[in-house]
Amino acid sequence: MESKRSLKGTDNVLVDLGFEDAEELTAKASLAVKLNDLVEKRGLSQTEVAAITGMTQPKVSQVRRYKLQNISLERLMHALVSLDQRVEIVVRPARRTHGPGITVAA
Repeated sequence: MESKRSLKGTDNVLVDLGFEDAEELTAKASLAVKLNDLVEKRGLSQTEVAAITGMTQPKVSQVRRYKLQNISLERLMHALVSLDQRVEIVVRPARRTHGPGITVAA
């Protein structure tokens, strides 16, 4: 009979999959979700989003499809600000239960 090893995962699937930049990718995804929600709620086309945010239409298309490799966190934050959102960055000491890292609450 084979024994099954129990692997304990984290709350971040990208970390569990071994991505070196998992925290950054997670932060980008959270910002992209918020941006895409705003675009859908406002009924904006990709061309309109590009004009408002200063991004190119192909970059907007990448964000809409969550292809975030070539888009910086800063670019996503600026796009949200262009859509009348307030982006806050909070730095505080890490707690024992939550070690050092990056978290985005959108």
